[in-house]
Amino acid sequence: MGTAERREREKLRRRTDIVDAAENVFFSKGFENSTMDDVASEAELSKGTLYLYFKSKEELYLEIVHRATKILSGLFLEAVKNKTTGLEKTKAIGEGFIKFNKEYPNYHNAFLYHQTKQYDEKLSADLESSVFGVKRQSMEIFVDAIKSGIKDGSIRETLDPVKTAVLLWGETTGILMLIKFKGKLLRQNLNLSEEELISYFFEFTYQALKTN
Repeated sequence: MGTAERREREKLRRRTDIVDAAENVFFSKGFENSTMDDVASEAELSKGTLYLYFKSKEELYLEIVHRATKILSGLFLEAVKNKTTGLEKTKAIGEGFIKFNKEYPNYHNAFLYHQTKQYDEKLSADLESSVFGVKRQSMEIFVDAIKSGIKDGSIRETLDPVKTAVLLWGETTGILMLIKFKGKLLRQNLNLSEEELISYFFEFTYQALKTN
């Protein structure tokens, strides 16, 4: 292994270590309450060295969102693997969203936060593009499932696959955000549990998509 290659591997290893440290800080303290000083301390690096790799905590957060989105995309692929009809695949993708929420809560929270956070325009265009690219892969899995359902007759042919996928993505994200922030109020005021709401949402969506 040449010197240049060793340096590049060391650079990538340190970058990964920094993102790991940022995860520990952000997941324990919350993004808004965390600072680059906290991350530098967790990574056992000087603040100057940290800034050689990341210009801001927003860039670090995008790296974590990138990880989160890759996990979600993997769950989608796993969910549709053994399903026969497009409608079954679409439902399985929704269940993949729920699995993501339950099994990877910190990554799920990072993902949701990214949906609402307005980032600085000075952020790395390459990094933002990379995150969007992985999200697009996840969306394409959704779109392909709906197209498959229209083709096999399990989903109504009058639906537009792309628009339907975007709406379902937004609705699922919205339901999960509602549960996260208002779940206690829903239980207290409407006697509505998380499980009941999710189950009804899936049945409602299933009926809206399926061929009559």
